[in-house]
Amino acid sequence: MLMRTDPFRELDRFTQQLFDGARRPAAMPMDAWREDGSVRVMFDLPGVDPDTVDLKVERNVLTVQAERKPVAGGEGVEPVISERPTGTFTRQVFLGETLDTERIEAAYDAGVLSLRIPLAEQAKPRKIEITTGGGRRELLS
Repeated sequence: MLMRTDPFRELDRFTQQLFDGARRPAAMPMDAWREDGSVRVMFDLPGVDPDTVDLKVERNVLTVQAERKPVAGGEGVEPVISERPTGTFTRQVFLGETLDTERIEAAYDAGVLSLRIPLAEQAKPRKIEITTGGGRRELLS
């Protein structure tokens, strides 16, 4: 049997749910880095059904929304401990103009949502030819 051991933690959790829970969705942890001509982003969404994950891009703002439903519920069920947050989780990420939002790839595995956002063609380095009186040279911009 599981027992509650910290009454102050329960009080903190109760007051947070009472004052913040209904108005503010919880944030989801995220990592992001550049790799091989793209930006990789990972969101932790443990216990989230992939069918509840929604991705939208509007005016270079990526919005990730997911829902975690309570595991136990219904008539005759009395929670003993309920620490895992449930409800709707939302995170917005502002994407730079140099990213190709038309070719975003997404995958969900083991509670982690992974995105690959490629760099736009115009943002990739390119060679510019410079002509001089004596010949041609190539420079990398």
